[in-house]
Amino acid sequence: MTLRIDRVVTSGTFSLDGGTWDVDNNIWVVGDDAEAVIIDAAHDAAPILAAVDGRKVVAIVLTHAHNDHIGVAPELAEATGAPILLHPADEMLWEQTHPGVPHGELFDGQVVEVGGDRLEVINTPGHSPGSCVLWSPSAKVLFSGDTLFQGGPGATGRSYSSFDDIIASIRDRILVLDDDTRVCTGHGDETTVGAEAGDLDEWIRRGQ
Repeated sequence: MTLRIDRVVTSGTFSLDGGTWDVDNNIWVVGDDAEAVIIDAAHDAAPILAAVDGRKVVAIVLTHAHNDHIGVAPELAEATGAPILLHPADEMLWEQTHPGVPHGELFDGQVVEVGGDRLEVINTPGHSPGSCVLWSPSAKVLFSGDTLFQGGPGATGRSYSSFDDIIASIRDRILVLDDDTRVCTGHGDETTVGAEAGDLDEWIRRGQ
């Protein structure tokens, strides 16, 4: 079975620590022609629902709780009937955007089944304490949220972030995957594990 992967790009703002930045976000709609998982819920529900195209949504999985990744999660949940899943270590960030709104929990080692495939949840703290990636062993695809991008790790200069933690997460939990693993990121272009694997020492030297 070939995993169906649809990419949606939406635009809006990210706000934290008193600052606001314009951002373009990737949302990944993953599954087959009958079922889908929505990975992240950025800015605008309409194009995300268009990509779902009437399929049953198994879950809305949030890679972390920065507001640009969760803004329309409740709207998507209402439209699809799917549960919102978020790692509990990011609850304080969720509450900044959706105070009092309930959601399900995402945890390390959890398996989300969709369309005959399995997405394995890997907790990768650093960008935020509850940051997670989703890994499809059968398709060799990793949905990396803001943990790993083309050219380096996610930002760690804001509240609840840790550079040491994100480096450890990438080294111990992502770079151990096969070099040809496709990495579908939370912003910007895709990459592969192999393309990023040789740069870890340089990232540490830069300290960003």
